[in-house]
Amino acid sequence: MAVYQRRTRVGAPLESVWDFHSRVSGLEALTPGWMHLRIEEVQGPDGNPDPEILVPGSRIEASVQPFGAGPRQQWTSLITEREREGATAHFTDEMAGGPFRHWEHTHRFFADGDETVVDDRVVYALPFGPLGDAIAPLARVGFEPMFRFRHRRTRELLE
Repeated sequence: MAVYQRRTRVGAPLESVWDFHSRVSGLEALTPGWMHLRIEEVQGPDGNPDPEILVPGSRIEASVQPFGAGPRQQWTSLITEREREGATAHFTDEMAGGPFRHWEHTHRFFADGDETVVDDRVVYALPFGPLGDAIAPLARVGFEPMFRFRHRRTRELLE
């Protein structure tokens, strides 16, 4: 499977960065407008709607329509891990339904004094079997502007 990774430093404490990324409102704020994100439904692991914090078992039903072109693409994310220990924290969301054959996004956070290092790592596989595998490195062209936006926006909102 292919891997995309991007890291940035945010001039805000870990607690603030962690809290921001732990909520659906953080996802909405960090998704570029050109993706036309629509959150359809959010459920906690107990089935209750709209949990305040996304914990393991939380499910996000969303759709995107990049650049407003073509049909909306459904995307179901499941939070599979979430852990905070001392100066580090991470959570992982996995695509349970959507356009990729595989999508596992690990969000890692490292305290560094009054700043936080944010590290996004995506392990993914495109559809179309061997053909998708062959062109998977080209997906970086699409990921790069989205994650550059996410990291810039995190700094704008939290610093």
